[in-house]
Amino acid sequence: MRHLVPFLLAPLHVLLAQNTLQMEQGDTSPDATITLVEFMEGHWTGTAFGGVTEEIWSPDIGGSMMFVFRHLIDDKVNFYEIGHIREVGNSLVFELKHFDANLHGWEARDEVQQFKFIKAEGNRVYFDGFTFENISPQKIAIYGLIGNDDGTTTEMVFNYNRQ
Repeated sequence: MRHLVPFLLAPLHVLLAQNTLQMEQGDTSPDATITLVEFMEGHWTGTAFGGVTEEIWSPDIGGSMMFVFRHLIDDKVNFYEIGHIREVGNSLVFELKHFDANLHGWEARDEVQQFKFIKAEGNRVYFDGFTFENISPQKIAIYGLIGNDDGTTTEMVFNYNRQ
């Protein structure tokens, strides 16, 4: 029976990651405009990684919505992100960079994490490894595949309330 536990739990792990999609090698993004993610505009707070999370999204200007993210533990900044969703060609891309509490970058100077648009369906907008969900005018969720030290990924959910 002890040997069956990992086997029985394996499908559960797959089911837990059903909020995000990943692009196949060579896939291209379909046509899309920034209007798909305008619901993200605003000031949002939630909890994750053992602390408080905050995201502030700007309105669309020039086909781009920028954001800043702050993670706090015990009222001290743990890390930041800065990024945007922008129109590229006839589609969208979600891009970001991480910074520690002293604004030292995690990624190399010219490196940007990039997540291509996959599709919009219902109240969700899917990028490669991230999903933005419009729950209500006061609530959103962001699902993201987060890399682990062992090379695997875990799907995290960031539930936010409008401030």
